[in-house]
Amino acid sequence: MRSVRRRTTGLAAAGLLLPLATIPAVAAGAGPSTAPTSDVTCDAVVAAPDRESAFAAASDATGVPGDLLKAVSYMESRWDQHAGTASADGGYGLFNLLDHAPEAPDGAGKDATPRAAVSELDRAAALTGLSAAELRSDAAANTCGAAALLASYQGDAGQGAGDGLASWGAAVARLGGSPSFADRVYSTLRQGESRTTDDGGRVTLAARPDAVLPEASTAAASDAAADCPPDLGCEWLPAPYAKGSADLPDNTGNYGNHDQADRTGEGGPSIDYIVIHDTETAYEPSVRLVTDPTYLAWNYTLRSSDGHVANHLEPSDVGWHAGNWYMNMHSIGLEHEGWAGTSGWFTEAMYQSSAELVRYLGEKYDVPLDRAHVIGHDQIPGILPGSTKSVHWDPGPYWDWEHYFDLLGAPIGGGLDPTADVAPGDVVEVVAGYDDNANPVTGCAQASPGSGDCVAGAGTNFALAYQAPSLDAPYARDPGWKPGGADGTTYASDISARVNSGHQLVVAQVRGEWLGVWWAGSLAWIHNPADRPVVVPSTGQTVTVGGDAAAAIYGRAYPEGAAYAPYPGITPQAVTPIEYTIGADQSYVVSDDTVTTDYYNAKSFDGSIPDDRTDVRGEDAYYQLWYAHRQVFTRAADVTLHDPVVTDVEGPSIEGRAKIGKVLTVDPGEYLPGDDTDVDVQWLRDGEPVRGADGTRYHLTGRDRGADISVEVTVSAPGYTSATFTSDAVGPVRPH
Repeated sequence: MRSVRRRTTGLAAAGLLLPLATIPAVAAGAGPSTAPTSDVTCDAVVAAPDRESAFAAASDATGVPGDLLKAVSYMESRWDQHAGTASADGGYGLFNLLDHAPEAPDGAGKDATPRAAVSELDRAAALTGLSAAELRSDAAANTCGAAALLASYQGDAGQGAGDGLASWGAAVARLGGSPSFADRVYSTLRQGESRTTDDGGRVTLAARPDAVLPEASTAAASDAAADCPPDLGCEWLPAPYAKGSADLPDNTGNYGNHDQADRTGEGGPSIDYIVIHDTETAYEPSVRLVTDPTYLAWNYTLRSSDGHVANHLEPSDVGWHAGNWYMNMHSIGLEHEGWAGTSGWFTEAMYQSSAELVRYLGEKYDVPLDRAHVIGHDQIPGILPGSTKSVHWDPGPYWDWEHYFDLLGAPIGGGLDPTADVAPGDVVEVVAGYDDNANPVTGCAQASPGSGDCVAGAGTNFALAYQAPSLDAPYARDPGWKPGGADGTTYASDISARVNSGHQLVVAQVRGEWLGVWWAGSLAWIHNPADRPVVVPSTGQTVTVGGDAAAAIYGRAYPEGAAYAPYPGITPQAVTPIEYTIGADQSYVVSDDTVTTDYYNAKSFDGSIPDDRTDVRGEDAYYQLWYAHRQVFTRAADVTLHDPVVTDVEGPSIEGRAKIGKVLTVDPGEYLPGDDTDVDVQWLRDGEPVRGADGTRYHLTGRDRGADISVEVTVSAPGYTSATFTSDAVGPVRPH
C-alpha cells in the first residue's frame, strides 16, 4: 500500500472500538540535515495584511501561480490556520506542512516520486530562512514556505515556473502525497471556491476552466477488488477472516475480525446505513489494526493528507465497528484519519474523497443520503439499559456535516435558508452552520488524547439545547448518556445537549426567540433568533402515544420470539428497551418507517453449526426516530403514526394596488414537499370567502370598497395532510 506523508503519534479510543497502544511521536524537524537552500525572500509575504494578499505575495516571491497556491491550500486546510495546531498527519498551517520526514514509497509502483529524507518544515525553513516555529504558527509564513517547496519540486521535476498551469501536476502530487491529490487540486481550480476563513477574512479562487492536468497525471485507478468508484484510486487491503489458532476446528466460535454474510444478495441483512467514524490515531496504525485477525474490522480507512482510501471488507460481509450488532448488520463503516477533539482539522482532500465514496455506496446499495442513514458513530444507540453511556462520540463536534452533505449533493435542510418563522406543531430541521457557529467546547485533549487543546472560536456542527428558554439556563440532559441525570456540559465528548445539523424535531412551544422541542424525553429549548436562525421548515411523519402510558425505545429492531421457531439452532434474542421512553403529549419525528426487523445469526467460523449464517426476519414493525442525539427505534404497535403535514417555505402573497378597477394577483408561495403539490385558491373579503373567486387573479369592484382583501391557499400532496395558509391582507380598497 502507499505509505507517504504519515506521522505516528499517541492514540485514543473515541473512534475505534478498543483502546490502542501508544506509539512514539516523531520529533519535529527529524531527519538528515540535507535540506536545500534558496534565496526566496518572504518579507513581503509575512507583511501581507490578509491571506488573499499573502497568496499573491508568495506567488510573486516564488513564481508559483497564485491560483494554484490557493487550490493546494484549500485541499489541505480550506485556508484555515487552525491556531497552529497539528493535523492528523502531523502537518501545520494553511498547507499542512509536515513536521517529520515523509516515509518511503511502498515500492509497489503506485508512488515512485523520489522523497528527500527531511521534513517539509525543515525543507521550507532552509528554502526561506524562516524558522520551523514561524512556519507552524504564522499563516503567511506557512504560505511562503509552501510556495518555496512547490517551486523547488517544480525544478526537481525539470519544469520551470513559466511552463504553464498544467506543468505543476508532479510538484503538486509530491507536496500532497499522491496523484489523486493533484487531481483534486486541479478540479478545485476548475470549479473555483470562496470562503470566510478562521481569521475572519475572505479568500476567493476564481474558476479556471483551463486548469487541466495532462492525461498521464490523472489519479490512479482503484484496485479491481475494491468496492469503490473506479477512478478514486482505492486500495484493496483486506481484513483477515481467521480462526483464533490454526489447530481449532472449522466450526469454532473463536475467530476474527469480522463475519461473513450475504448482504448484497437475498439471504442476508440489507445495507441501510453508512457510519462515519474517526480513527483516533494515524493512518498507518489504523490499517495495521484492521489487518490484525485478533482485532476488528470496518469497511474503509481514509487518509487525511490526500484522501487515499483503503477498502478492507467485501460489501457482503459484516464489520465489527459500531458497537451495536443490529447496526453492524446493516451498515458500512468508514474510519477517517483524525481525532474527534481536533478543532476542524479534517482535510478537504479527505472530505471530498469520503463524499465521492459515500455517493457511490449510497447509489449502489440504495442507502438514502440523509442524516438518518449517513450517520456518525455518535448517533448509534446503546443495545441494553445502561449501555448508551458507553457508545462512542466520534466524529465529534468538529466534523462539518453541512459541508460534507453539500459535497454529497444532498444539502442539509434542502438548501433552504434558516428561519425564525416557526409555530408550534411544525417539523423543523437544524442547520446550525459551522464556520460562524463557535460553540464552547472544553477538554479536547482529555477526551480525545492526541487531538491537542480545544481552539477557542473554532466552528462546530451543532446547536445547543437548554433546559429553559434562556442562555443562562443549564444545558439539556440526556438520561442515557448520563444515567445519573447530570446536566449537559461543554466537555468535548458530552453530546447530552448537542443538536447536530440535520436533526429533525417537532416544535412543541415557541417563546420569542426560543423553540421548545422534545429531547430525550423532556422539553428542551433551542435559541432561534431572527438575526441568526438555526432551523429550516421540514416535513416528516411523527409519532405520539395515547393516554398516559409511555412507549419504549429500543436500540435494535430485533424480531419477535415467534420468528425464531423455524430455526431451533438459534437462541431467540431478547427485545429489551433501553433508557428512554416517549411520554404522553411528546412527539418525535420518524426518520424511517420501513425498518428491517431481523437478526443475523453468525456464531461459527465456517458457518456449519445448525442454522448459522441465517437472517431471522420478523413481522413486528418498528419505526426509526430522531431522539436526543441518536437514531433509535420504537415498536409501531406502541405509538400512533401521523402523516407529514404540508409545510410552507414561503406563504401566499398578493401583488397589485387595492383600488377599485384594478386587478390583484396571488403568488401562491412555496411548499414542502416541493413536488406533486396541488394548490387551491380562495379570495377573502374581510376574512370571508368571495363566492366564485378561486383563480390567481381578482378584479376589484364596488363591492370591495373599504374592505381588506386577502387570499387563502390550501395545499395538498399525496401522503401528506393538507394545510391552509392565508396571505397578509391588502386594503382597505380605495375608490377608483
